[in-house]
Amino acid sequence: MNFDYSGEQQMLLDSVLRYGLDNWSADKRLACLKDLPSNVTKSWAEMADLGWLMLSIPEEEGGLGGTPVDVMALMEGIGRHLIPVPYVTSCVLVPALLSGTGETATEILEGIGLGNIRAAAGFLESEGGFDLNYVGLSAELSDNRWLLSGEKVHVEDGGDADWYVVSARTAGSIMDSDGISLFLISANSPGLKVENFRAVDGHTHSRLRLDNVNATLVGEKDQALMRIESAVDRAITAHVAEAVASMEMANAVTLDYLGTRRQFGVSIGSFQVLQHRAVDMAIAAEEARSMMLHATLNLNADPVTRKRAVSAAKTRVGQTGLYVAKQAVQLHGGVGTCDELIISHHLKRQMMLDTAYGQADYHRTRFANVS
Repeated sequence: MNFDYSGEQQMLLDSVLRYGLDNWSADKRLACLKDLPSNVTKSWAEMADLGWLMLSIPEEEGGLGGTPVDVMALMEGIGRHLIPVPYVTSCVLVPALLSGTGETATEILEGIGLGNIRAAAGFLESEGGFDLNYVGLSAELSDNRWLLSGEKVHVEDGGDADWYVVSARTAGSIMDSDGISLFLISANSPGLKVENFRAVDGHTHSRLRLDNVNATLVGEKDQALMRIESAVDRAITAHVAEAVASMEMANAVTLDYLGTRRQFGVSIGSFQVLQHRAVDMAIAAEEARSMMLHATLNLNADPVTRKRAVSAAKTRVGQTGLYVAKQAVQLHGGVGTCDELIISHHLKRQMMLDTAYGQADYHRTRFANVS
């Protein structure tokens, strides 16, 4: 299919690319990673000033009301330069969960858009794999207060969050689709313990341990699963756009290396076998772009169409991203694994994007079973 960004969307992409080049380019990245928290905070504030954090927040809640294609354009810029900000969690996932659910949610969304608040969401549990309907974290109503107890794992970008949105069981058994509700938790809540770890790509992931933590119900009680699934599909699609941009950048960097690295008196890019390898990588990236477009353009479709489009894209792009990044490292040789070369950072990010919200096996099953 033929697809072109609108003039405004292209301007947004160009702006993010310029920002990434000025602040997170290959020659500056290592220095930035040495003091990652402060540099991420700096970038977050600058993105707020540019209005990017408001993009997917509805207009009535202080945002710009951007479309999925607008978000795709922005995520391409983030992915190309591997800008390690918690954009998907705070500015895509959480707004999709909270929009239209009340005054407290509106205040948080307004704070996110202004850059004053960061938020993260926790749905996964240690025994549940990637199943969003596996919810063992309990919610009990006591003296008109909701108290939550249990654990959430693999909370993406949870380390610096001011608020958490979590799923909890308010009725039914642990695998029931009904009986799941959404709750807001302040990061400063008594009884909440947050254990953080730094992943290979620089992003922080967290485990939340809750012991009678006071929480605020978000939306309709017992009926949150459809909202969660829709929000997670939007997060997946944003990550897909990031992955596609990353693999295209990896291809560009590798082509440049093949043209400048010399062996036996000639550039190694003149060897036919390496040319064929580069062509295979370019074709793979182009196929991934098509899947990205298909998923993005179906985010507002009916649930069955949306789920199939997103799972197909996640499966294909997850595998393709790893293939392209690994081939790029191979074509660089041993130096491709060094932190000093940007190509190793693209591989690390692709590894984490592949695991986010389910790998290929999970999404193949989801695609086959959706109805």
